[in-house]
Amino acid sequence: MNTFKTYFLMTLLTVLVVLAGDLLGGQGGMMMAFLFAIAMNFGSYYFSDKIVLRMYGAREVTEGENPQLYRITRELAQRGGIPMPKLYIINGDQPNAFATGRNPEHAAVAVTEGIQRLLTPEELRGVIGHELGHVMHRDILIGTIAATFAGAITMLAHMAQWAMIFGGGRSRDDDEGSNPIVAIAMIIVAPLAAMLIQMAISRSREFMADEEGARLAANPLLLASALRKLQMKAEEIPMDASPSTAHMFIVNPLSGGGIAKLFSTHPPMEERVARLEAMVYGGTK
Repeated sequence: MNTFKTYFLMTLLTVLVVLAGDLLGGQGGMMMAFLFAIAMNFGSYYFSDKIVLRMYGAREVTEGENPQLYRITRELAQRGGIPMPKLYIINGDQPNAFATGRNPEHAAVAVTEGIQRLLTPEELRGVIGHELGHVMHRDILIGTIAATFAGAITMLAHMAQWAMIFGGGRSRDDDEGSNPIVAIAMIIVAPLAAMLIQMAISRSREFMADEEGARLAANPLLLASALRKLQMKAEEIPMDASPSTAHMFIVNPLSGGGIAKLFSTHPPMEERVARLEAMVYGGTK
């Protein structure tokens, strides 16, 4: 099912990029956008994990440098029946974590310095279990592709904005001519479409990863406790995170309330915690 979702996502985002190219430069722009989308699909599949890790300055750590993180991850990976992923540390005080990679054989888990200072080893087990849940369900390729294309679509929207300012757009030879209303719509709709795709992907997968993480760590309440702490600190401590990759983190690294919460790539924390507690105490999830 996730393989089908991956190809469907690639196709959908390719269409968005090609339409954006058509609006920006007519047939020539559409062809360039199509070639660009092919390159993006190829790059997303094979290199997007490295791009995201480099984006956050993540450095790979050895077992000698961080034996506790290795011990926890190795134990949970064995329990989940997947290979040991590579481990990375991100400099920064905000406590957070994410997984990336195209499959379990090429997976990586990155955690911030702040998360290791904030959580107990038991709570950290729940977080690592959550990230390995993403690996086991092969969510990470889908999320990483969405992040890469969301960034590209946002970039194209900015290009359209500048093209309007300086009189760009379709060529004069194009029969349809320039349409500023369509260009404005693209500037607004393209990033919104990318965001909605991220939301659709991320919210449902977070619940499943929470459940898998709780199972691997053998205590849903530890993950629930970790999520509460992470949510509180993430709102207090800013992180220089890209909106296009926000959905990859275990908690939203971007602060925001009110309307922003309606468009969050993460499900409400209260619901995530309630579902985890229901695994222990019973009740409706």
